[in-house]
Amino acid sequence: MLNDQDRIFTNLYGMHDRSLRGAMARGHWDGTKAILAKGRDWIIDEMKQSGLRGRGGAGFPTGLKWSFMPKESDGRPAYLVVNADESEPGTCKDREIMRHDPHTLIEGCLIASFAMNAHACYIYIRGEYIREREALQAAIDEAYEAGLVGRNACGSGWDFDIYLHHGAGAYICGEETALLESLEGKKGMPRMKPPFPAGAGLYGCPTTVNNVESIAVVPTILRRGGAWFAGFGRPNNAGTKIFAISGHVKRPCVVEEEMSISFEELIERHCGGIRGGWGNLLAVIPGGSSVPCVRGEKMRHATMDFDYLRNDLQSGLGTAAVIVMDKSTDIVKAIWRLAKFYKHESCGQCTPCREGTGWMMRVMDRLVRGEAELEEIDMLWDVSKQVEGHTICALGDAAAWPIQGLIRNFRPEIEDRIRARKAGASARVAAE
Repeated sequence: MLNDQDRIFTNLYGMHDRSLRGAMARGHWDGTKAILAKGRDWIIDEMKQSGLRGRGGAGFPTGLKWSFMPKESDGRPAYLVVNADESEPGTCKDREIMRHDPHTLIEGCLIASFAMNAHACYIYIRGEYIREREALQAAIDEAYEAGLVGRNACGSGWDFDIYLHHGAGAYICGEETALLESLEGKKGMPRMKPPFPAGAGLYGCPTTVNNVESIAVVPTILRRGGAWFAGFGRPNNAGTKIFAISGHVKRPCVVEEEMSISFEELIERHCGGIRGGWGNLLAVIPGGSSVPCVRGEKMRHATMDFDYLRNDLQSGLGTAAVIVMDKSTDIVKAIWRLAKFYKHESCGQCTPCREGTGWMMRVMDRLVRGEAELEEIDMLWDVSKQVEGHTICALGDAAAWPIQGLIRNFRPEIEDRIRARKAGASARVAAE
C-alpha cells in the first residue's frame, strides 16, 4: 500500500488549491533551477535508474526514449509533445492531473524539454476536455507570469515555451504519429515508422511524444531520486501508478497506488469491494478498452503491473483503466460495443483495419443476438489475427484484442447463446 507521503499527485481529487501558490505550498516547483543545473545527462540517467515506463499504455522505458534524441542539434529545433488526447474508453487519469494538479505537468514539461534540448513543448489535449484545457491554460499563464517558463525559465538561462493545442475529438489522434499529423494541421492519420519521431517528428524535427502522467511524475522523481521511485513495485514494473477504476464496484474512483499491488487489495481498499461480492464478479478489463478482458476468478489474485498481466493473463496494464463487470453484464454485448467504437474510430488508411473492424463488428452484432453459426466463432478469431499486427499503428491490435479476449475466456457463453437461439427457433417450428 502507498503511504500518503509517497504520493506524487497531491491534489488528485481537487480538495486543495490548484493555483501556483497552492502547488508550491505542496512542494512543487521546489528547486527546479537546481535540477536543471545538474545537466541533461544526469536527468536522463536518473530517469533510467527510476525504471519509469510510459504511462500511456505501451510501457516503453521513459529514460531510454529520451536518450534517443540527438545530443547535438544539426540546426533543426527539437520538440517535446505531450499526449493529452486521453480517448481510450475507461481511461480518465490524465484528466484529473490537468484539472487539479496542472503544475506537476508544466514543471515536468520544462525539465523533460531541457533534458532533450527542446526549447518548445506542445500539449495536445483531447477535444472534449474543455474545462481541463481552461485549468491547464490558467496554470501555464501563472507559470509565465512567475518566470518559471518563458525566457530564462526559473532563472536557469534556458528559454522555454509551452503551447496548448486542442484536438477535435478523434481517438486515432492518441496514436503518437497521428497526433503529430494533426498538430501540423493535417488529417489525423498515422505515419509509417521509421523514421521514428526522435529522428523526424513534428515538422520533420527531432521529437519525443510522452503521456501526461509520464511527464508529470518527472519532477518528483528527480527531487527524491530515481532509486526512490524504483523502490515501488516489482523489478521492471517500478513506481507509483494512477488507476482509474470504473464499473461494478461499490465506489468507482481514480487513485494513485503502488505498481504491482494485487487486484483484490486495490478493489477492497479503494472501491469498497465488488458490487454483490467477489462471487458476483464476471470479468475485468484491466487496462482500458483495448486490452483483452479476463475472467473474474483469474483476476482476483492478479498482480497489477505490465509483466504479470501480459505474461500470466494474456492481457495488459495499458493505461490502468480497470473496467469491472459483474454477472449482470452481457459480456458479448459489452465487447460488441467496443468493436463498434473501434470500427467508428478507424482512420481507414490500412485495409485490414478499415475492412476488418467493420467485418468484426457485424459478426459481433449477430453473436449478441445468437444468430451466428458456431463455426463463425473461429472465423472471427482468424479475422482478428489478420487485423492484429498488420496495420501501421496499434488501432488494429486494439480492435482485435477485446474480441480475442472474449473468445478465449467466454467461448462457452457465446456457444450457449447460439444453441439457445437455434433451440428456440426449432421449438417454434415444431409448435407451428
